[in-house]
Amino acid sequence: MKAIRVHEFGSPEVMKLEEVPDLNPGSGEVVVRVEAIGINPVDTYIRAGAYAKKPDLPYTPGSDAAGMVIGVGEGVTHVRTGDRVYVAGNLSGAYAEQVLCREFQAHPLPERASFSQGAGVGIPCGTAYYALNFRAHALPGEFVLIHGASGGVGTAAVQLARAAGMRVIGTAGTEKGRKLVLAQGAHHALDHHDPAYLEAIPEITCGHGIDVVLEMLANVNLAKDLKLLAPGGRVVVIGSRGSVEIEPRDAMGKSAAILGMVLFNAAENDYRAMHAALGAGLENGTLNPVVGKELALADAAKAHEEIMASGAYGKIVLQP
Repeated sequence: MKAIRVHEFGSPEVMKLEEVPDLNPGSGEVVVRVEAIGINPVDTYIRAGAYAKKPDLPYTPGSDAAGMVIGVGEGVTHVRTGDRVYVAGNLSGAYAEQVLCREFQAHPLPERASFSQGAGVGIPCGTAYYALNFRAHALPGEFVLIHGASGGVGTAAVQLARAAGMRVIGTAGTEKGRKLVLAQGAHHALDHHDPAYLEAIPEITCGHGIDVVLEMLANVNLAKDLKLLAPGGRVVVIGSRGSVEIEPRDAMGKSAAILGMVLFNAAENDYRAMHAALGAGLENGTLNPVVGKELALADAAKAHEEIMASGAYGKIVLQP
């Protein structure tokens, strides 16, 4: 089979398409023929050698994929050959024509969802669900501000928050992105390139303030987020590309909380609950991952460049 291999950490060009042996499942393992691969920002940090936990070289990047089960190991009871699945986490790397994973890492993919949509579930939808429900404990009726709402995590967060009865405000940097945010269910879409965009928040919330902020770029926004919060408000830091200076009294006066998160820190029981909820959303139509672009597996380097550029629009997916 063909797979992307990384023999040294560095720029996107270190990813090479190579021929490698087919995979065979061990006890409790599953092999999936990959139809689509999800590209995530964390993939770029790992490839560059900038992530805290580095894989042994050489390695195949990627944690998210979707496809058909073509092999199951001894002891596998809940996944069968021929099943459509999305893969959230794996043992072999997702940028390949096949992926090896543990049984509990392969989840049913309903017929109503495409393989490309399935490849957009693991990290993006998992991050959005974990941030809203496990970190912020967001409630129906609360005002939720989602920065970068036109990207993979952002669109998932908009859909999940709206389905749960929250009042959703999303931001995006382009008119196309803002239209997408509204189409996913946001009540309001703001232009985060407008220096005065946050001045609309008091009117939108009738003076209440924001209960939950999902923050994708904390080094730019965190200090401003704290000033927007309602009493008891929470900011969940999902992403940051540098340091930031804040005024602690902005948090003190609101009894506010700044909550960090990394999806990989979730406990096994949390993953089980998360994917039960996400699977139900895929089945009933309240969760519809947005695919913005599909590229060939050989274009992995281009995908890594594009996912880090501004103007995010849905999910970037590779197809073997």
